[in-house]
Amino acid sequence: MLVGDGMGDYPLRELGGRTPLQAARIPNIRRLAAAGTVNLIKTVPDGLAPGSDVANLSLMGFDPGRYYTGRAPIEAAGAGLDMAADEVAFRCNLISIGDGLISDHSAGHISTGEARPFVEELNRAFGRDGLRFHVSSGYRHLLIWRNGPAGVQATPPHDVLGQPAKNNLPRGPRSEELLRLMDESARLFAGHPLNRDRVAAGRAAVSQIWLWGQGPRTALPSFAERYDLSGGVISAVDLVRGIGRLSGLEIVKVPGATGFIDTNYRGKVEACMDLLGRADFAFVHVEAPDECGHAGDLKLKLAAIEAFDREVVGPAWQGLELRGRPYTLMICTDHLTPVSVRNHTREPVPIAVLCGPAAASDAQAAFDEFTNQGRVAGMAFDFIHRLLSEKGEPCR
Repeated sequence: MLVGDGMGDYPLRELGGRTPLQAARIPNIRRLAAAGTVNLIKTVPDGLAPGSDVANLSLMGFDPGRYYTGRAPIEAAGAGLDMAADEVAFRCNLISIGDGLISDHSAGHISTGEARPFVEELNRAFGRDGLRFHVSSGYRHLLIWRNGPAGVQATPPHDVLGQPAKNNLPRGPRSEELLRLMDESARLFAGHPLNRDRVAAGRAAVSQIWLWGQGPRTALPSFAERYDLSGGVISAVDLVRGIGRLSGLEIVKVPGATGFIDTNYRGKVEACMDLLGRADFAFVHVEAPDECGHAGDLKLKLAAIEAFDREVVGPAWQGLELRGRPYTLMICTDHLTPVSVRNHTREPVPIAVLCGPAAASDAQAAFDEFTNQGRVAGMAFDFIHRLLSEKGEPCR
């Protein structure tokens, strides 16, 4: 399963009324769509927010309505953190604020190496027994808090880009404890030498932390027991790794995998082929299209979608064909991240399924948000569950 996170979008005037998926040069995906089948599936159950956490749980065959406890505990699992029953995990973004507005949920896509000393400063200033900050990846970090305020209502910063920070602060029981940490982080980072160095180098300053996505530890059924399949997850982000770890899949880390358009595409494909040499299932996740959607950058999102097709789908498909054995290849996205909205939305998404080896052909078919005249094949977790449980039966 090859997942281009957030590839879905809306029709845009700049593209002549087409969506980025319709306008992008994606010959491999369209050839695969012609050789296989394409459906629309619903990744986000009613009543849940359209986050990558919920959507990727669905794409791995797990019903979020049964298993979802919050985003941060899944990411904690992905970071290799084992939570106690009385601990609450919070996602901790390093963000930029300008003129009181949330200008960047990623502090200029700060790298993990650049972020590490900021997280170390947070622990030095505010860490204590039962409250620790943990480095994850890029701008995405974690706070593990014993008996923390799990009942607060906290908004993801990428949901409110360009809006006043003061209008989107945590609220509810014990929210003042989160606000205190967020406010104190702003004072800590203001004028900090780390930020002076970033600004001098032309990079975005880290204004403060933003806490959200909280929840107690998550438990998932074993993937191996559920589907009688071995496998692994290849992703740059701890969220997707966490789903894999919680379900007992192997976590394959690829050097140079960044979660952005500069990621190590070739390394991911090589890791996928290596994994399939010893296992049955590989879940390869590419974050870049989603980040470009959050940035509202149409040109970059098109480039990210095309890179996914050229650098991941094409080589992975070729690698499967060269092996000369039967395979099932799925190409999908988890949700829409429209550049006009700069946030996730809950519309159905396309998924292409090919049973190979495939006969050589240059025929192409549509792979977009309007596949099959908008008819939806059902919930993603049901669709994937049937496919994985039948172990290739749809291919015969």
